[in-house]
Amino acid sequence: MTKITLIPGDGIGPEITAAALQIIEKSGADIEFEEYYAGVTALEKCGDILPAETVANIEKNTVALKGPLTTPLGTGFRSVNVQLRKIFDLYANVRPAKNFKGIRTPFDGVDLITVRENTEGLYTGIEYEINKDVTQAVRVITRPSTERVIKYAFDLAVSQGRKKVSVFHKSNIMKITDGLFTSVAEEIAKGYPGIECDYHIIDAACMKLVTNPEKFDVIVTSNLFGDIISDLTSGLIGGLGLTCGSNIGKDAAIFEAVHGSAPDIAGQNKANPTALLMAAVQMLYHIGQPDAAVKIQTAVERTIEEGKYTTVDIGGNTSCSDYAKAVIDNM
Repeated sequence: MTKITLIPGDGIGPEITAAALQIIEKSGADIEFEEYYAGVTALEKCGDILPAETVANIEKNTVALKGPLTTPLGTGFRSVNVQLRKIFDLYANVRPAKNFKGIRTPFDGVDLITVRENTEGLYTGIEYEINKDVTQAVRVITRPSTERVIKYAFDLAVSQGRKKVSVFHKSNIMKITDGLFTSVAEEIAKGYPGIECDYHIIDAACMKLVTNPEKFDVIVTSNLFGDIISDLTSGLIGGLGLTCGSNIGKDAAIFEAVHGSAPDIAGQNKANPTALLMAAVQMLYHIGQPDAAVKIQTAVERTIEEGKYTTVDIGGNTSCSDYAKAVIDNM
């Protein structure tokens, strides 16, 4: 039995986690969850936004499943998600976006993966207040971090039988930092002759994503660009309620719902647990339990395609708990 650290999260986190746990249990996954806290919930219960015991448990188990965590805007504590990525050196953030049958969007045939560098860029948190009218942030791009995330993207393309890796950048303006990113990509691409590699300036790439998203396969980019792009690609398939994220490092991995904690609907049994379920699917593949992963993914897809029991965000009026029951019935 594989032990997994479980962080239910804030806001709607406990609701979607409860739904996901029921479904994971019915899938036959050989897992024992150990529940710990982070974020606002941890602050209230433990007096710390990221308790030492939570970090220690992730370090012991090396795999975690995490619900959404609240991050204050502008003031207050720094993102716990960012802290976790730094502590465990989770250098690759992997977010797939694929159309669900039953959800109407402007596009068919979307099936892409964004691989985002996850530990540096503007998210290093190196900021200064020069004076009350001037502030400054430092963008850090290093060769070692760039090499490993781009290699990860190419290896992912090979392992999934994909044909192309697209590098998103702004090297026409940020010639040194993004210049390094693109030059490293050019070097690494030579080692993968079976994979096409192309390059897109980030603003033009956004336009291409909302006109012809089916032309993209695997996208690799730096931290801030990847954060923005991966939310954009979620919108192509129906929203953040459907999108999971995998944070991958050499010695640990954290799988998560990428949406926020939605405090405005917390406790109302309205939230969509699909994103966390799809994160669990990625986690099950990661720990070598593909049978359970396929069961959950197939049942989720069937439930959404049938359209009888879907949550408000994807056009239905079913509660979170009833949606979970429908997925279990389809499994």
